[in-house]
Amino acid sequence: MTALDFSTTLGNAWFPAPTFTASGCASSGRELSQFFDIKTMGGVVTKSVMLKARNGRATPRMAETPSGMLNSIGLQGPGIDAFLAKDVPFLVEHKARIIISIAGETVEEYSTLARKLRSVSGISAIEVNISCPNVENRGLVFACDPEASRRVIDGVRRTIGGELPIIAKLSPDVTDLVSIAKGVVDAGADGLALINTVLGMVINLDTMRPHLGGKTGGLSGPAIKPIAVRAVYQVHAEMPQVPILGMGGISSGRDALEMIAAGASGVSIGTASFGNPTAIMSIQNELKDLLIAKGFTSLRQAIGYAHRPESE
Repeated sequence: MTALDFSTTLGNAWFPAPTFTASGCASSGRELSQFFDIKTMGGVVTKSVMLKARNGRATPRMAETPSGMLNSIGLQGPGIDAFLAKDVPFLVEHKARIIISIAGETVEEYSTLARKLRSVSGISAIEVNISCPNVENRGLVFACDPEASRRVIDGVRRTIGGELPIIAKLSPDVTDLVSIAKGVVDAGADGLALINTVLGMVINLDTMRPHLGGKTGGLSGPAIKPIAVRAVYQVHAEMPQVPILGMGGISSGRDALEMIAAGASGVSIGTASFGNPTAIMSIQNELKDLLIAKGFTSLRQAIGYAHRPESE
C-alpha cells in the first residue's frame, strides 16, 4: 500500500489526521470516547464555552428537516471556569488534541475568555465562534458585521499573542463572506472555520406556530454541504495560504475529500455523529483510502486540488 502523510496543520498546530469534531456536536468528547479512542482523530473542537454558565434557549430545541436538522440550543454550557476544571483535564488525560471554541456577547468577553486560556496547557488552538449576537450592537451577529468581526479577533490576538493559533468561525448568512474572511485574517486570525449553520425555521402545522422555542435555528446536515463547499472554494481562491477547517454536511469520505479539494486543510464532522457515533472514524478511514486510490502521497497535495489550472 502506498504510504500516505495524513497529517495537517492549522496555523502552527500539527494534527495527525484532518478529521475533527464540529463544535457543539460532541460536547467535549466524553460521549464519543465510549465508542472509539478520541486521540486517533485529528482533534476535538469543543462546544463553544462562554464566560458564565448558560441555560440555553427554550424548548423544543431541535427539529428534523429534509437531509438535515435544525437546532436552537443557544450555547448552553457550564461557563469557562467549570469547563477548564472538568473537561480539559479529561481531554488531556485521553491524549486528544484540543481546539477550544469560545463565544461571547461582547468584544471584551472574548478577550477575557482568551486570557483565561493562556495558562492552560495541552491546547492546540482556539476557535473563536463569532456567529453570536453582539449585545452591544442591537443583537447583530458579530460574523455578519465586518467591523465587529475584526474587533473580536484583534482583541483575542492581542490577549493571546502568538502562543496559540486563532481560528475564526464564520457564518454563511452574509452577502460577501470573502471580505469578512479577509477582515478577520487581517485582524490576526491564523485560520478559518467554514461554515457555521445556516439560519432556518420550521412551522409546526399542528400548532400553526414556529416549532422551535427560539423560533429560528441553525440548519446542519447534508442539505448545507453545497453551501459549505462553495464557501470554502471561494475563500481559498482569494486566500490560498490561509488554512480552512471545512464543515457542513460531511457524512462520508467522499464528502470530506470534496471539501478538501475545494480548499479545506481539515474537516469537522457534526450532524453525522448523532446518527452514528463512530461516523468520524468511518469518514477518516474512507478519506484515507480515497486519497491513496487517487494517487496522493500526502493530504497536503489534495488541499485546493479543484483550483488547479485547466491544463492539468
